[in-house]
Amino acid sequence: MTLTVTVIIPALNEAGNIADLVAAVLAQPVDQVIVVDNGSTDDTAPRAGAAGALVVTEPRRGYGYACAAGVARASGDILVFLDGDFSFAPAEMPRLIEPILRGEAELVLGSRTRGIILPGAMPPHQRFGNRLTAWLMGLLYGVAVTDLGPYRAVRRELLLSLGMAEMTYGWPTEMMVKAARRHAAIVEVPVSYAPRRAGKSKVSGTLRGSLLAGWYILGVTLRYAFAHSAAQKSA
Repeated sequence: MTLTVTVIIPALNEAGNIADLVAAVLAQPVDQVIVVDNGSTDDTAPRAGAAGALVVTEPRRGYGYACAAGVARASGDILVFLDGDFSFAPAEMPRLIEPILRGEAELVLGSRTRGIILPGAMPPHQRFGNRLTAWLMGLLYGVAVTDLGPYRAVRRELLLSLGMAEMTYGWPTEMMVKAARRHAAIVEVPVSYAPRRAGKSKVSGTLRGSLLAGWYILGVTLRYAFAHSAAQKSA
């Protein structure tokens, strides 16, 4: 059976990046590109549509809300998630898709740590938080990962079975911990990471964004682990 691929791009005020990004994604072996406009106040939506993407509107701010809205409209058997700032390379997308096509994985994570991080792309505090959370993932869930980055591919049927509930920065981490609890096949592949081409980061670009993202990611990592332990003790 031939598996189809949908790429989902959550976007908030990415008018300076989105058209070129959509064009680069459409040059890859994909069947559908969805841009989720997460309440932009610029021309993100019309530029994405003109570039060939299906534009979905999700006015509720939050990375998880945007991803969930994209999943609801996706038709692909494999879902690829990609940020709208053009910090990741669409040309590397086959690296994420191919392990699923070969039946070797259900969730493929793009690891910046195993790839190339260009100067200025990831500030020191973000590197530290990433390493800490990756270490906790191994300790608490037995999953050897080096990065919790958002560039990833997942089988649609697995994602739909996870009951995703985190509607903010914790959504990617929730996907990982729930997939690990289900003993899904998770692998990492190296990806490159560059500074955004235009605009300002909502996470690493501000102290508030960095702190909020760290809070949610660490919170999700710890909460699901302790909830699972409590459930086992009461069983």
